[in-house]
Amino acid sequence: MPAQQISQPNPPADPSLLPDQVLDLAVQLKTADYLAENELRAVQDFRKAADYIAAAMIFLNDNVLLERDLTHDDIKPRLLGHWGTCPGLTMVYAHLNRIICKTGLDALYVVGPGHGAPAILSCLWLEDSLSKFLPDYSQDFIGLKRLISRFSAPGGFPSHINAETPGAIHEGGELGYALSVSFGAVMDNPDLVVACVVGDGEAETGPTATAWHAIKYIDPAESGAVLPILHVNGFKISERTIFGVMDDKEIVSLFTGYGYQVRIVSDLGNLDNDLAASMDWAIGEIRKIQSAARSGKPIVKPRWPMLVLRTPKGLHGPKEMHGEFIEGSFHAHQVPLPGAKTSAEELAVLQTWLSSYGPKNLFDKDGIPVSSVLDNIPKVNSKKLGQRVESYAAYSPLITPEWTSLSVEKGGQESCMKAVGRFLKQVVKENPKTFRIFSPDELVSNKLDAVLDDTGRNFQWDPASRAQGGRVIEILSEHTCQGMLQGYTLTGRTGLFPSYEAFLGIIHTMMVQYSKFAKMATETNWRQPCGSLNYLETSTWARQEHNGFSHQNPSFIGAVLDLKPRFARVYLPPDANCFLSTISHCLRAKNYINLMVGSKQPTPVWLSPEEADAHCIAGASVWKFASVDEGVDPDVVLVGIGVEVTFEVIAAAALLRVHAPDLRVRVVNVTDLMILGETGSHPHALTELGFKSLFTEDRAIYFNYHGYPIELKGLLFGRPNLNRVTIHGYSEEGTTTSPFDMMLANHTDRYTVAENAIRGGAFCNSKVASYAHERCALLRHLAQKEKDYIYANGKDRDDIFDVPKFA
Repeated sequence: MPAQQISQPNPPADPSLLPDQVLDLAVQLKTADYLAENELRAVQDFRKAADYIAAAMIFLNDNVLLERDLTHDDIKPRLLGHWGTCPGLTMVYAHLNRIICKTGLDALYVVGPGHGAPAILSCLWLEDSLSKFLPDYSQDFIGLKRLISRFSAPGGFPSHINAETPGAIHEGGELGYALSVSFGAVMDNPDLVVACVVGDGEAETGPTATAWHAIKYIDPAESGAVLPILHVNGFKISERTIFGVMDDKEIVSLFTGYGYQVRIVSDLGNLDNDLAASMDWAIGEIRKIQSAARSGKPIVKPRWPMLVLRTPKGLHGPKEMHGEFIEGSFHAHQVPLPGAKTSAEELAVLQTWLSSYGPKNLFDKDGIPVSSVLDNIPKVNSKKLGQRVESYAAYSPLITPEWTSLSVEKGGQESCMKAVGRFLKQVVKENPKTFRIFSPDELVSNKLDAVLDDTGRNFQWDPASRAQGGRVIEILSEHTCQGMLQGYTLTGRTGLFPSYEAFLGIIHTMMVQYSKFAKMATETNWRQPCGSLNYLETSTWARQEHNGFSHQNPSFIGAVLDLKPRFARVYLPPDANCFLSTISHCLRAKNYINLMVGSKQPTPVWLSPEEADAHCIAGASVWKFASVDEGVDPDVVLVGIGVEVTFEVIAAAALLRVHAPDLRVRVVNVTDLMILGETGSHPHALTELGFKSLFTEDRAIYFNYHGYPIELKGLLFGRPNLNRVTIHGYSEEGTTTSPFDMMLANHTDRYTVAENAIRGGAFCNSKVASYAHERCALLRHLAQKEKDYIYANGKDRDDIFDVPKFA
């Protein structure tokens, strides 16, 4: 694109154009000469050093302090990294350091533009936080050379922020989650301020758009604060950003409507003074709001501060190349001089650019930063942004009640979720500051409302909920719930995310991004364990009630199955007691991603508390009460995985006693899905002997599975003799219909199970073979009669879900 077609980012609008009522909320500060000369120099020298290192990390393999003129051999063979966001990120880092030094502020820094890793790593090296955790990166020439030459190279730091980055609590891959993660981090952390930079590209995402409302869920009496900093540099990878073409009037009006008090930092000739004054103002406003709330006189609907930082993209980088703007255009987004390895012209521009920072004035002959750079760094290690304990070693174990005291009598009926709700009520009582539930407006619908007996929703804009210390965050945004849960978990607490089954898929990629952070965290020896990410999936397709086809989607199970086996756990407890055992375990477990799937409708309680605990520990067991001769020497193995489909297996076993009395049936229930994987594929996977003992060596196996059959096929792949296996599960059939009609539509009903059992058993039992065809035809006829009844009467038969009787 010709240079004349690329304009610089929009200048701030003339304040006289702003309506008076908006001007009152857009804070006006006099910032000229705000900083003393020594403060200003310390901030600027830190910024110069950080920007130099960040730029060098993208380009240089050698000659890292420009001891001589650059040659092509000094340039990395592959140029990877993102320069455009770096100057803004180092600027914010420098000013946070200034405030920490001045006030002792407890702060974390969350970076939305995740590919800004060079900026953060350079600051971490300057404050000597890298060497605390990674001794190779010492604060001297050797450590600096390693940092620069290894960046985005095999064995070095990746181009985005991840768990290897000290101080990080946010995987810098997919955009959109930084703000909600930040709000989760400050909940129940009353002294913590999280400065969260949101890039103007990231601000275009749906998750970020909703996360701005999270201030409405922060009680300043019990929690810390987030200082959002919207960094408007005008461009994404090759296009304008929405916020980059909005003027000050539009931006202030938007965020004023959200409930913020906005300060725009945009004076390019006075940026450091402007930002210093603005950040001091913002921290002062936060303290006013918190002080009022903590003194018992809270401000109703407080207007929390936020900053809008306007800078050209790639500030202080190359201005122009090959007739095109670089600074202030999308060309600065990634590598501004991509031909530096081979082009003499670009190499010369790189030499000029890097020299402009004056590295000889910033580092001594041993590569150690000079005193004017170090003056801006907190002297107390625990105050440094890269060494905050909240980011890597703050886990507080959850106290869980003895679940057996809340168990249900065997032989009755109970909603798994009703039982879990009573358990969670006790968890809240015993963990008043370390446990929260993040729910997308479905808590009561999912029958977990017992929690609300002793706590409430923490919705500060609602007079009924304000300042009540509620443990439930209920917002109709799965993205925001997920981000808050991540921030809350990674800073040492434990949370739970209950949801309608069909809509957990909305946060599939967020969960995957978190799992990548979790994987790297466990491989990083200085990060301590944290709580697990806990999902409770209910309102399932099998009991979709008045909802239709749109509310039928168990695909989140597959999303978790695809994770690294070390971290993935999927549980389908078959009754209320098994669910209590499972959730008690999951809430105490560390470093996993736990998915628990169950029904909210009343279903039979098959097992006593003692039996349930033993069953859950084993992950699967033979259910002798439903099996012939307690499951000894079976002709066929029927397996239920999931509450409702297990009921159909047991109902099928009862049918077979009548219609195929010679068939020897073994009924197995699987509650821990991961045991089915090939031996060694997962920590919970059954040994070959264990698999054979449950499922026999050569008998037909019929799986009735809650999820998609292909998931089970993938798990079982590698097990021997799979030609004997038949799997039925959810097959994308359904509408607004009766519960049993859903079973019929997806071939998970008792008649289908029984028919397959007869077909499978006939191969080894000649008596069954003699009448297999006749009885299978009868079962299909009975299934059709049930369907006819449903369509004639608009409901299932009254006794269809009565507990089967076994002689």
